[in-house]
This record gives sequence, structure tokens and C-alpha cells, in this order.
Amino acid sequence: MIFVNGLPFDPNSSSSCSSSKSSFQSQPLDLLVALMEHPIVVSATNSFKSIQERRVSTSMGSELTSSSSSLKYVYLFQREYATVDPALVHYVGTDEATTCVGLVIRNRKNGMTSVAHMDSPKFVDIGFVQMLKLIVDYNSNVDLDVHLIGGFVDVSSNHAKGSSISEGNVMMDGYSFPLCRKIVETMQNRPEKFRVQTLCVLGHNTKNDSQGNAYPIFNGFLVEPSTGSLIPAIFDRTSRCPDEIVRRLRVSASHEDPSWHGKLLDTYDTKTDRFVIAPCSWTQRLVQIALSLQSLSDSEILATRSTSPSAEGPDFVDNERRMWNYLIKHPHWKTTFPMRQPRVFERTDEGGWKKG
Repeated sequence: MIFVNGLPFDPNSSSSCSSSKSSFQSQPLDLLVALMEHPIVVSATNSFKSIQERRVSTSMGSELTSSSSSLKYVYLFQREYATVDPALVHYVGTDEATTCVGLVIRNRKNGMTSVAHMDSPKFVDIGFVQMLKLIVDYNSNVDLDVHLIGGFVDVSSNHAKGSSISEGNVMMDGYSFPLCRKIVETMQNRPEKFRVQTLCVLGHNTKNDSQGNAYPIFNGFLVEPSTGSLIPAIFDRTSRCPDEIVRRLRVSASHEDPSWHGKLLDTYDTKTDRFVIAPCSWTQRLVQIALSLQSLSDSEILATRSTSPSAEGPDFVDNERRMWNYLIKHPHWKTTFPMRQPRVFERTDEGGWKKG
């Protein structure tokens, strides 16, 4: 169940929930709209938006931690999740979330924090089960702080201009809204106490250029498990590690691997503070697709490979090309995951990663 400011959230009794909802709007839509319009949530979200965005690189550890030890953080790619122990990890974060949503769930009592980079409603139900496994410890009465960051009003410029957040025809368009709706609906229907803190999504996370093109204000963040503090963040290529290309590739390959249907991708071992990148298989069909896409221009790659072509980062096209090159060079998945074993990376003394 969702709580706001210590009270169970009921969209029907919320002062911010309009009484003139269109007849086609379902309860999940009313729930999301009312939650986003709740003054406490709006205030907290605006406070988050006022924080200066940090650019994360492997050389900036001293800027993020006051301790004498090296910075220890966990980075997540699309469709990955990780649960971290505040005794072992300083920060956990993700970025590159345009139409995706970063979800943070933190146990107030012990600081155990789970973060996921959600990219589709079909991964939400099982994804919550995966994320909560090491957080609730079979105690659904624990208080869980929740933050959602990412996703924007990814609609045409004609819809985006002058549209308010509660207009159903705008909200139901695009990729971001169905994902946000599913996440909120799932929290409301589960027995755990989800105390929503930040909801920097959709209209709260959208800006427009002079041509009416919509962009997310933020597409990434860092969360500090020990305190629960949240910082808008963007990562450079050196900090998106370890095993960047293989982990990016798993997002596409998992569509063809039935063992991952409906699931977030296992990536990190909480108890040992190691990256244990679970295996994923791919077929020759994916290799052939990679070969066929090589000849596309940059603009064609954006148009055909992105859910939000005008909002992607400057390295989107290069990341796609590097994935295709890896597939062509390693057409058989067993060379990447011999005997279907995970790829293991251990923490170094400096806070980085080395192949185990």
C-alpha cells in the first residue's frame, strides 16, 4: 500500500484529486494523477529538482564521500536491479533513463536499498518480488521509502504544448506513462508499506525546447543507502562499469532467452559486494540483425532503435554500434558465458572492479 506523509494514500479522498475525471479513466490512472498532484509529493519532488546534477566519473570518488576509503558504488544499466548493503556500498545509481524509470526502495530501519532501471510494465510484477527479497526479510510491516526518477511526457509536440499533467489523452500516450502507472498500481496493491518520497516522473520531469520537443529534466541519480539521500546524476562512460557492453547486450538478448521473461536482470551479489552478471543466451537471428543495422546512418539508428530519438544522450549511437560489433565478433553466446556461468567481478582496493 502507498503512504504519503505517514498516511495511507486514497486518491478518492485526496484534495488534489479532481472530481471531473473522464469516464474512461481507470482507478490506476486516477491513482497516479492524484499521487503526482499531492502537495507533499510535489514539494519533495521540487526539492529534488533543485539539487545540482552531479557528473560521475571514476576519478571523482573524493567528491562524493568524506571518508578516507575509496568510493564504492554500484552502477545499473537498463532492466537491471541491485540490492545493496549500506555497510558495503556508498552509493548505487543509474542513468540513461529517458522513457525508462529508476525505482528506489529503501528499508528505513537498516538502510538496505534496492534500485532498478525499469523499462517496461511487463517487468514490474516480478521485478518488485526480486527487489523486495532482501529488503523486507519476510516482514511486510517495515517502512519502505520509495523514489521514482525518470520518464517524461514523451508525446508529440502538438500534445505537449500547453498540456497539463491530468489530461488523459496526453498521459496515456508514449512509453513512460504506462510504466509509471504500473509501478504505482503495483505498490498500492501489495501488502508492504511504500512511503512515496520523490516522484520526479512524467510532467514533473519534462522540459521543452523552442520547437516543442520534450526532454527529461533528469535521466539518472545516485542514492546513498546509509542516509537515503538522493542526488540527480549523470555518469560518463568510465563509470558505467564493469562489463559495459555485455550488460548492454543482455537487454536485447534477454528477449530471446525464455529464462528471463518477465524478470529484471540479475547483476549484483548483495552479501559479497561482487558483480555476478547472470548469463543470457542469444540466437543467430540477433547476430544477423546486428549485421543488417551496421549500414544505418546515425539518424536512422536513432529513429529505429530508440523510444525517444530526440532525447537520447550523445553516445547513444556509438553504444549501439559497439554492441553490434561485439555480437558480430562473438556470435555464439557460449563464448561470453561458458557453460552458462555468470561473469564475476570483484571489488578492488580502490573501489573499482576486476574480473574474478
